[in-house]
Amino acid sequence: MRIGVVTFPGSLDDRDAARAVRECGGEAVTLWHGDADLRGVDAVILPGGFSYGDYLRCGAIARFAPVMDALVPAAKGGLPVLGICNGFQVLTESHLLPGALIRNDHRKFNCVDQRLVVENASTAWTSDFEAGQEITIVLKNGEGGYVADQNTLDKLEGDGRVVFRYVPDAEGRNPNGSYRHIAGITNKRGNVVGLMPHPEHAVEAGYGPSLDGRAFFTSIITKTLESAANA
Repeated sequence: MRIGVVTFPGSLDDRDAARAVRECGGEAVTLWHGDADLRGVDAVILPGGFSYGDYLRCGAIARFAPVMDALVPAAKGGLPVLGICNGFQVLTESHLLPGALIRNDHRKFNCVDQRLVVENASTAWTSDFEAGQEITIVLKNGEGGYVADQNTLDKLEGDGRVVFRYVPDAEGRNPNGSYRHIAGITNKRGNVVGLMPHPEHAVEAGYGPSLDGRAFFTSIITKTLESAANA
């Protein structure tokens, strides 16, 4: 199982994502932003960080990187893609996922262990979870507020495409002002998933708040091997 991890200028969690892949039994393959070649990988991770310094708008420049010329049609064709934090921003800028990520409503950078509820356990990246399960992984962002128009939000809800939701605090607030407490979503096909929290920081005992992030990586490995066996 070969999972590509894209490095953009300013990526800072690409090595963490690659390590998470290896810790969970996959082979991590380095993909460079300037190469329009996915090297025959079975899935791709767009990692967190500050691609191209977050100039113009988070993910807006990365969307035009040569590697995205190969990734966008591959994702539309069914290649599993996971966008984490900045990677989620890149996915929305690339129109692989709807909506946008804007500055946190409190105008401060978040760095917390965040509780989430799994809403959809049927995607390529969440099949080892259970719907309704509560998990805790790291959240660190300054522009993590998920927004979309009401029609898009209603459609996401109606189609079961909200994958993760923040557990609100005692006052009913989430950490960045995301509409409807949305922390992650998927496309119609379920192969493309984006979320703001960082599962790659919750895969090893003693490093992170839990081991809850492992299921992201074991899910895609299991799913891909099953598809290959049934082909």
